[in-house]
Amino acid sequence: MQMNTPSRSTIRLTRRGRLALVATGAVVAGTAVAVPLLTMGDGGDPRPTTLKIPEGRRASQVYTAVDKALELPAGTTEKSVVKARLKLPIEAEGNPEGYLFPATYPLEEKTTPEKLLSQMVDTANRKFNGAPVAAGAQRNAMNVYQAVTVASIVQAEAPTKADMGKVARVIFNRLERGMPLQMDSTVNYALGRSTLRAKVTDTGLDSPYNSYERMGLPPTPIDNPGEAAMQAAINPTPGDWLYFVTVKPGDTRFTADQEEHRRNVAESEARQPKSGEPSKK
Repeated sequence: MQMNTPSRSTIRLTRRGRLALVATGAVVAGTAVAVPLLTMGDGGDPRPTTLKIPEGRRASQVYTAVDKALELPAGTTEKSVVKARLKLPIEAEGNPEGYLFPATYPLEEKTTPEKLLSQMVDTANRKFNGAPVAAGAQRNAMNVYQAVTVASIVQAEAPTKADMGKVARVIFNRLERGMPLQMDSTVNYALGRSTLRAKVTDTGLDSPYNSYERMGLPPTPIDNPGEAAMQAAINPTPGDWLYFVTVKPGDTRFTADQEEHRRNVAESEARQPKSGEPSKK
């Protein structure tokens, strides 16, 4: 059944599906960005031997991590993307976002940014280009690149791996009903923020990544998702949910009913510490 989008003059769907009254002002997602991990050599060798890229890091963060790991001037890895001749899908148009697969990569004496980036993209292609992923994407009327884009949003929005399949279903349900996704994670990607923070005024941003103003998926992935997020994107949990909110750690509630969601949001807000700061997620 076709469902109308809630009026933006009264409510808005925020990161992790929270419905917030505009009167509350800014809505903040306060998760810090973890630093990619370097494993140091044994004994007196101070050089790192591996670089770990955690799930959900953006390409810009990966570039910075590689520069630091290889002790290169800032910006070196980003400039090397063209030289690396990465094997990206046509839809990516040379942008590796979504295909710098999160994993642990060896750092050898002659490791270059081009080599590291190629390893990441080659790993992503092995994970994403198999028949099961292609079939799963097709079941959901997508190509593989679109599935990676959905997975990147799931990675950014789901509070736990257990919730990923449900978050993916919320995305599909909204798309199928012609509703905007209204995800703060996409807006903050456009703003280049390393921590997720969205104000009401941000939702008017003129950007193809503004999922409050633009319908459908963003034009590219918004981070580099892991296998669990990708599996959720191609095998979303069955359900009719349109909203979700984390009331407390371990208690994320999904619903298709707007009034029920309002009550869940009210309970979540009541659990937040009182301060003079804007309402937080």
